[in-house]
This record gives sequence, C-alpha cells and structure tokens, in this order.
Amino acid sequence: MTTRRERRAEAEMGKKQEIQHGKQHGKQHGKQHLKEHGRQHGRKRGGPGLFQLVMVGLVVAAVTKELQKDKEDRTWHGTVAGFVPYEFRVPTVERIRERVWDPEGQHLLSPHVFGVGWTLNLGRIVELVRRKVDDAREDSPA
Repeated sequence: MTTRRERRAEAEMGKKQEIQHGKQHGKQHGKQHLKEHGRQHGRKRGGPGLFQLVMVGLVVAAVTKELQKDKEDRTWHGTVAGFVPYEFRVPTVERIRERVWDPEGQHLLSPHVFGVGWTLNLGRIVELVRRKVDDAREDSPA
C-alpha cells in the first residue's frame, strides 16, 4: 500500500518525464502536433472562414450594385442576392431605435443599422420575455 506522499512523488515524477518528453520531441514534431491537435479540437488554421468570405462577397456585391446605378439613383440601401439587406447610409438615432429597439415590432431580426445582413431587435426580445414572465406569474399559485 502506497502512502499519500509516495503517490504525490510519483505524480511529480510523471509530470517531469512528460515535460522532458515534450522538450525532446517538441522541436521535431511540434508543428505537426499542433496542426493535428487543432483539427481534433475543431480549431481552424489561419485565414478567413467561409462565413467571412461570404460576408465580404455580399459587401462587394452591394457596393457594386449601387455603383452601377446613376449617381442620382443611388440610395445605398436595399437587398443583395435577392434577400440579404444592406445599409450604407450614415446611421441615425431614429434608424437605430427602429431596428435595434422596437418592442412593438413584429420581427426579431431587422436589417443592420449599417452594413450587410441582419441585427437582433432587442426591444422585441425584451418585450417577449416580459410577457412570458408576466404570464408565468399569473399562472403560478400565489
């Protein structure tokens, strides 16, 4: 039967051996191990991901769409790819309130205040949560 002190000493020895092993093989296999380790844990290698490439493509398409119009016809807002909204006008307080904080609005997503894509209507989300909480309070026995 081993004592607590002996088990602790064995654990420390194991750590030291692991560190020494890492030093010996780290230089030779370090980069390969990191690549494999990253793949195993779902980490991507360098460079932009698919989502980033799609977003850049949508921005380029939206700007190109506006630049192809006559100067007086450019609105700098609309849709690209048939359904993705874009907004390149200077943001206003009214537009921010309308798109980010509209508790009476019907949609959880609205076009970005600036950029391509959608943003959450936080006002609508808060309103829905309030209603659920109120309903739960009314339904629960007092």
